[in-house]
Formats: sequence, C-alpha cells, structure tokens
Amino acid sequence: MNQTTENWDLIVKPKSKWHDLKLHEIWRYRDLLFLFVRRDFVSLYKQTILGPIWFFIQPIITALTFTVIFGNLAKISTDGLPQVLFYLCGITLWNYFSDTLTKTSDTFTANANIFGKVYFPRMIVPLSVVVSNLIKLCVQFLLFISIWIYYLLSGSNVNPNKILFVVPLLIILIGFLGLSFGIIISSLTTKYRDLKFLVAFAVQLMMYASPIVYPLSIVPEKYKWLILANPVTSIIETFKYAFLGVGEFNWTHLSYSFVFTLVLFFIGLIIFHRVEKSFMDTV
Repeated sequence: MNQTTENWDLIVKPKSKWHDLKLHEIWRYRDLLFLFVRRDFVSLYKQTILGPIWFFIQPIITALTFTVIFGNLAKISTDGLPQVLFYLCGITLWNYFSDTLTKTSDTFTANANIFGKVYFPRMIVPLSVVVSNLIKLCVQFLLFISIWIYYLLSGSNVNPNKILFVVPLLIILIGFLGLSFGIIISSLTTKYRDLKFLVAFAVQLMMYASPIVYPLSIVPEKYKWLILANPVTSIIETFKYAFLGVGEFNWTHLSYSFVFTLVLFFIGLIIFHRVEKSFMDTV
C-alpha cells in the first residue's frame, strides 16, 4: 500500500516557549498588513461629508481651543512662542500616540470574528493601526509645517536646529510606545472587559501629564522628575526643541524613553502572543 506524503506550506501549532514569537511571519504576511491599512484608512471617513479634510480640521480646532482656554484664559506660558504654533507642535505628535494606543487597545475584542475564522499573525492588526495612523500623521504634519514656515518667515521667535534630523526617530519611537501600551491593554481586556472604559480617561490624564498645553520650563523643580518619568515627555520636548528652538533636549532623558519603549514593547509582545492562543475562550 502506497503512502502519500503531504507537504504543507504552513503548519499551525501552539507555541511552547515564551520567546517563540515568530516575528518573521509578519514579513510573510506583509500583503495582508497593507490590506488592513487600506481598510482602516478607507473605512475611517467613508460616508462622511468632509472625508480626509477632518485630518486638518481636528488639530486646528484643538489648537484653537487650547489657545482660548490655556493661552488666553489660564494665561499659561508658551515660552514666548505663538500660541497656535506651540499647541499644534505638541498636538501633532500626541495625536499619533493617543490614536495608536486607543485603537490597538481594542485589537482582540474588535477583531474576534476574524481571528476565530482564519489564521494569520495577530500582530498584523495592531501594526496596521500604527501604519494607517502614520498616514494620518503625515497629513497633519504637512499642516504643522505650513504654519511653522509661516511663523518662521514672519520673524517670530522660532529657531529650528540640527536636532531636526532626529525627528524620524521620534516618530518611530512614539508610534511604538503607543503600540506597546495598546497591545498590553488589548491582552488584558480579553479577560477584564471593564479596562476598556478606563483607556480614554487614562489617555486624557496622560496628556496633561505631558508637556502639550504647557512647557516643561514652568513645572516646579520638585515635580519635574515626575513629568520626566512619563516616557512621552522627552519625545514631545525634543520634537518642540527641534522645530521651535525651545524646550528641554537631553540625550539622557531621550535614552530613557527609548529603553522604556523597547522594554515595554517586548513585554507587550510576550503577553500578546500568550493571550492569542486562548483568547477565543474568553472573548
């Protein structure tokens, strides 16, 4: 009796080791990654009147609101910079972080139907959020650059410097920081559903713990260490320093944010891949 040997392209089996993350599969499924990116980007403003114009409207309205409330009413310093430019500089990078964190924190519960029907590396979904939000960031970044150039040419107290070359690193860093927080929260919400109700509140609280609506220079020295313990702080401050010439730029603080993000990312990966094996039993 002849025995036939079946050659499989892919064998799906449970991971037995905590470090068996199989990140190489993400590259193999890169086409699927871009399909998810297209889905996220197209569906976001589908059947809306203004469509992608909302990419511009949202940061403008937020910057104007901050200008009225924090700049004119609360009289919070902006280190001598035009208020709209100061707030828009912080908002541009912060929006990328907060959107990435919020959307990736819902990975398992929002995609349970897909995950239960077909196999693919689950990390594809949160990574697609990072990339799709990066497109949104690029659009909003053009808005910021346009206003920045206007104030630069008008003789305002705007002093860009060579740290501009570090900006791509800052974008990657804050994107992965949002991803890291998001996949950890997503893993926990498969079992503890009420955590998702705290995400929006925690993100809002974290914004006020970051130098978005105020410069780090006005924080009292005895509390400054607390603000700097927030890994977002040094990234935002370096971004402001690069474009505006004000803010606190320190390689030690930036290195802390880098190490924090790296450690948190790998912790998130381990938790995420442990949960994906059994989350269908709890979701």
